[in-house]
Amino acid sequence: MSDTPGKLRLGALVALVVGSMIGGGIFSLPQNMAASADVGAILIGWAITAVGMLTLAFVFQTLANRKPDLDGGVYAYAKAGFGDYMGFSSAWGYWISAWLGNVGYFVLLFSTLGYFFPIFGEGNTPAAIIGASVLLWAVHFLVLRGIKEAAFINLVTTVAKVVPLVLFILIAVFAFKLDIFTSDIWGLKNPDLGSVMDQVRNMMLVTVWVFIGIEGASIFSSRAEKRSDVGRATVIGFITVLLLLVLVNVLSLGIMTQPELAKLQNPSMAAVLEHVVGHWGAVLISVGLIVSLLGALLSWVLLCAEIMFSAAKDHTMPAFLKKENANHVPVNALWLTNAMVQVFLIITLFSASTYLSLIYLATSMILVPYLWSAAYGLLLAVRGETYENALAERKKDLIIGSIALIYAIWLIYAGGLKYLLLSALLYAPGAILFAKAKRESGQQVFTSIEKVIFAAVVIGALVAAFGLYDGFLTL
Repeated sequence: MSDTPGKLRLGALVALVVGSMIGGGIFSLPQNMAASADVGAILIGWAITAVGMLTLAFVFQTLANRKPDLDGGVYAYAKAGFGDYMGFSSAWGYWISAWLGNVGYFVLLFSTLGYFFPIFGEGNTPAAIIGASVLLWAVHFLVLRGIKEAAFINLVTTVAKVVPLVLFILIAVFAFKLDIFTSDIWGLKNPDLGSVMDQVRNMMLVTVWVFIGIEGASIFSSRAEKRSDVGRATVIGFITVLLLLVLVNVLSLGIMTQPELAKLQNPSMAAVLEHVVGHWGAVLISVGLIVSLLGALLSWVLLCAEIMFSAAKDHTMPAFLKKENANHVPVNALWLTNAMVQVFLIITLFSASTYLSLIYLATSMILVPYLWSAAYGLLLAVRGETYENALAERKKDLIIGSIALIYAIWLIYAGGLKYLLLSALLYAPGAILFAKAKRESGQQVFTSIEKVIFAAVVIGALVAAFGLYDGFLTL
């Protein structure tokens, strides 16, 4: 901490950045990656991700510094640069991504418990869904009472995340076997993986999922003792998380082969460590993940509600989402959020959705906010807005913004047509809330260009709905 009350030094900022980015995803990374790619494609994919995500981190930091008045979250950048409907869509997509991520966390939590209690299976059995539903509403009513993450919960969950990860990496370094790692570098023995380019494309949504939260670094700008420390914290935090992710992923590929990893139940890190040291390794990882997820669920349930609450405060969302209870909890936003989580928990039961399919869908929903943020960062540099007498910085941000935008477009392509259509199905109903918010402000609902964009979303949604009905699309 700092000598200045309420202000944070570089070390504290780095801890906040790392803590916001490491969730449950890293514990399932070995299987998640192996399901789509082998060693060579995975290394290429991480290289692309490192460059792309770092430029996105720089874009968020540049926007935080150059547009300090836009403090309503990432959707504010889309709204400022490309109009109200794009701003709303970014808020809507970010919210859906957040609560879909919660659904994924519930499935992962009960999949982990399934290691000890087989009745929970992979987290999508009737017993698991009932257990997840009970836990969901227990957390809901805790949050309604105003209970947020206390310091001791943060401490426990941080230790629960970091200790198992460090131990895993240390043990995996000694267990790593080069002959396993190089046995089928390009996945030629498994034609189902497709070409190397197909493998790289198919693993991309997983890499985005494990980095969701990178945009959160800009939230800490106002709390920094030195504003310049935020940029440093973003880069240090990013590199730290990148190293942890790559080490966990790559070392696993030298312990078990790609086909073996792809068949593991999540959290797959537990099974990899069990393969090396026996039963206690799986118990260590599983207990650490359970504690970590329980702590994360409390904060993420509240965060989901606060996304809608902050959007309602600046009239991007309807006014009813601004309502708070006596404990200053955004009550209507909380009820709407957890109702959607409950609906999708039930859907996972009937569609047998796995953790991996849920995070693919959650990640595809956040691509629009990332795309418009990158585009807005580039737009400022192209216009020269806020760059008076700063030609060198403008040139640098033109390059960074261009790379970030290309990466964001690549991610949408990598997600594929299936997730683009499913995203449209989730984006389309949002227009009801958008129209309500516009009418409350006495404004016309859509501009001419927004009508065209909305029509395209509706067409995509109709195709997705038919696809789910006909069976050529699945969740």
